[in-house]
Amino acid sequence: MFSTMVTLAIGSGVLSNDLASVYQPCRTTFVGLMQGMSASMIFSSRGSKCLRIGVVFVFQGRAIQLFSWKNPPHTLSFLAVYTFCCLNPSFLVILPLAILTLFIMTPAFLARHPPPQTKNPLDIYVIQGNPSAPAVTIKPAPELSKDFFRNMRDLQNSMEDFSVVHDKVVALVAPLTNFADEGLSTTVFLFTFLTGCSMFLACDLIPWRALFLVSGWVSICSAHPLAINLLSSSALREQIEQHKQIAKDHFQHWVDHDVVLDEAPEIREVEIFELQHQRGRGEWEAWIFSSSSYDALSPSRVSGDRPRGSRYFEDVLPPKGWEWLDKKWTLDRLSQDWVEERTITAVEIETEGDCWVYDLSASDTKEEGGMSTVVTQRDASGVRLTGEWRRRRWARRAQRKVAKIAKISIDSLT
Repeated sequence: MFSTMVTLAIGSGVLSNDLASVYQPCRTTFVGLMQGMSASMIFSSRGSKCLRIGVVFVFQGRAIQLFSWKNPPHTLSFLAVYTFCCLNPSFLVILPLAILTLFIMTPAFLARHPPPQTKNPLDIYVIQGNPSAPAVTIKPAPELSKDFFRNMRDLQNSMEDFSVVHDKVVALVAPLTNFADEGLSTTVFLFTFLTGCSMFLACDLIPWRALFLVSGWVSICSAHPLAINLLSSSALREQIEQHKQIAKDHFQHWVDHDVVLDEAPEIREVEIFELQHQRGRGEWEAWIFSSSSYDALSPSRVSGDRPRGSRYFEDVLPPKGWEWLDKKWTLDRLSQDWVEERTITAVEIETEGDCWVYDLSASDTKEEGGMSTVVTQRDASGVRLTGEWRRRRWARRAQRKVAKIAKISIDSLT
């Protein structure tokens, strides 16, 4: 039942983390060669690992002893071999053969031909003749033995160390490379790109042998107990922290002031026309807020359509992809200007007060010379009569939306 539940939850051979889109194409190639999800397979595989992984931890322990100067002659011998390989990289071809001969086959031969069990150092060690001992083979540790539980403990600690190292690497590398802070990631990208381009020209000029030789000796000698005591002194650590902080401050200042990601957001002016309808003589009713002035010659009015828009000011939204920059709408008091810009005719303009633009009372619209003109009406005294609509222009600035950029401090990466 457990196997069925796990299979239904994650599927067979399917990743469930955020990197599935990256790893899935690589994994699907081998789906036909892999077994399905099984709880019994999980436990048996973990048990088989604990039985056979002891050799890995033995190698790990010996490597730690080698690089921590537990046995200085061994460490110096390793440095000598490392020096030969740096001075003459062709020795790297011989190195696997030397390891196979000296560290695998020679001990196996000595195990088959052990020396005579005598305390006299003058006895001759004769290697001719038939072997006197069985061949040594690497066997899994017996189940529920001390080696089994020791391997299980070391495996658990290794997985925990891997988790800690993984989290620290992700915490250090991800903020620099995932463009959460575009200024920081752009700086890292520029340095990486320029360094890669310069290496095309300078890689042949760099003394790689000397560089690897010195860096290897420095890194291994820094693990010596005397070097550790010297580097762990409080005075030296404070001095290093001061220089590190100065370098961080210079780098952060360069990121903040010299890396220009984009220009300032684009700003445009949005206009809306407040339309009012005349119900009676001098009585005006708030009608709608429209993007069209709805003058006598506007296409929507000529075709007989009613004005379209929002009933209330609060319902007027910025264009898609934009956001308001000003908090409130501003009344355009230069009515004469926007009327002339739009070539609006047959209107009466208020240049003071509420700055309304009135329709003139029109009895008909006729064509003269291919142009539409409005015939206006006048009362007995010759004064123009206003029409049924009036409008005034409101304006408000809007800016294009920009994705929020998270600022990551350099200090948070350490």
